[in-house]
Amino acid sequence: MPLIIHHVQPGLKPLPIIFRPWLLRVVHWFVPLLLRVRVRPWLPSGISRIEAKNPEILVDLLAQFQANQIRLILAFRHVEVDDPLCGLYLFSRIIPKTAKRQGVNLKLPLHTHFLYDRGMPLWGGKGLGWILSHIGGISLHRGKTPDWHALKSARRLAVEGTLPMTVAPEGATNGYSEYLGDMEPGVAQLGFWCAEDLMRKGKPPDVWIVPIGLYYTYPRPAWDKLDHLMSQLEHSAGLPPYAQPKAPETRQEDWYKDRLLRLSTHLLEKMEAFYQRFYHCSLVPTPPESRQSGQKDGSDLAPASQSLAPDARSSSLDQRLQTLLDTALRVAESYFGVSSRGTLSERCRRVEEAAWSYIYRADVSQRTALPPLERGLGDWIAAEASLRSLHMRLVESLVSVHENYITEHPSFMRLAETTLLMFDVMARIRGDRYPPRPRLGDRHAHFTICQPIPLHPLLAQYQADRQGAKAAVTQLTQMLQTALQGTLPPST
Repeated sequence: MPLIIHHVQPGLKPLPIIFRPWLLRVVHWFVPLLLRVRVRPWLPSGISRIEAKNPEILVDLLAQFQANQIRLILAFRHVEVDDPLCGLYLFSRIIPKTAKRQGVNLKLPLHTHFLYDRGMPLWGGKGLGWILSHIGGISLHRGKTPDWHALKSARRLAVEGTLPMTVAPEGATNGYSEYLGDMEPGVAQLGFWCAEDLMRKGKPPDVWIVPIGLYYTYPRPAWDKLDHLMSQLEHSAGLPPYAQPKAPETRQEDWYKDRLLRLSTHLLEKMEAFYQRFYHCSLVPTPPESRQSGQKDGSDLAPASQSLAPDARSSSLDQRLQTLLDTALRVAESYFGVSSRGTLSERCRRVEEAAWSYIYRADVSQRTALPPLERGLGDWIAAEASLRSLHMRLVESLVSVHENYITEHPSFMRLAETTLLMFDVMARIRGDRYPPRPRLGDRHAHFTICQPIPLHPLLAQYQADRQGAKAAVTQLTQMLQTALQGTLPPST
């Protein structure tokens, strides 16, 4: 999707849900190539090996599913844009080989229904949208609260579909292999809906949720490539080369950590000055009660002096970053007149939906059918809404960044992931439409299939009353988070 959309568009409609086994077989055939070679600018690629721990657990569950004995919901970690390709490799290569080795006869091709962001075809192209919808994907309009069309489709397929259902419980990528984001309750809620619908049909509510962990590693750290990328970012940011001498006793990891912290601090200072000077914001940490108040009039964007508040400069990078992200979102929220209540991710979704409602208009069936005056006004507001939504995109890129992620364990993996996030932010600020992410060496992908979580022990509590349902969803979500936390690499 272009960074700035200059023309008003017809409203976005859900994409059809179609499953074409022949197309899936074609996609499966190309997966190894897609993992190694960048065929689209936004694909990082460079994955040379994929392995799975405990694949026999999934083989057994898939055999039961295909025998109509159970219903399955797979809860995959979502780290990077590469994850779906790795998942396709898991189902097209690793699971069939494991089944053959165990003497289990599974019906091929193996696949799942899955939820994907309705915005993906906007930036990935119509071809991507066509493929996703024709291999059983369900387009989810994330900003809608809730998107009942997508949720009803997912609920129906979870009960009646010939394929299991896949959902990312974190809701979005965070770019970090060794850091698990907060769980959203959607997986648990979908599981309980599925169990209730089965009971209404007179079937046993035998629903299982399978946590599936995923992380990436660099088997051969390419420090020279990381050095080159950092040099590019320093030049783009207007920083002189990092000339601090490396003491003999200084570890290579610590030297790069200090260099990355210098770059991060510089970028943070530039963005703080930007919001102070041009949006007249005071970057003073916002009290929690204000963040929950849901102000809509922008009155909290108080005028500021040309320098940071004294307590802001003495704050940690994490504190200053959170204040910056809150400020950036408030700039967008004040324009769209939406609430500032909730987590940063929830607020991002709210701003995104507001922007889309200005750009993709439900009252516009065809842009050319509008009178020239209305079309001009529509283009005007679409461009402005698109520009204002960039504040939200900035937050999306930085919401998962934490100073202690690299300071507590400055491994090549963590340094590389954080530097790539810095690349994303600076490319977005520069206005690059499809910046090809640098490759910092080949990566390995590691899946862990966890023991499945049965829903039936919590079903009675869920059906008792509203409080019981909320408690059951919370408990199941916590169980899922605990399981996925256990799949992170040992370095954490």
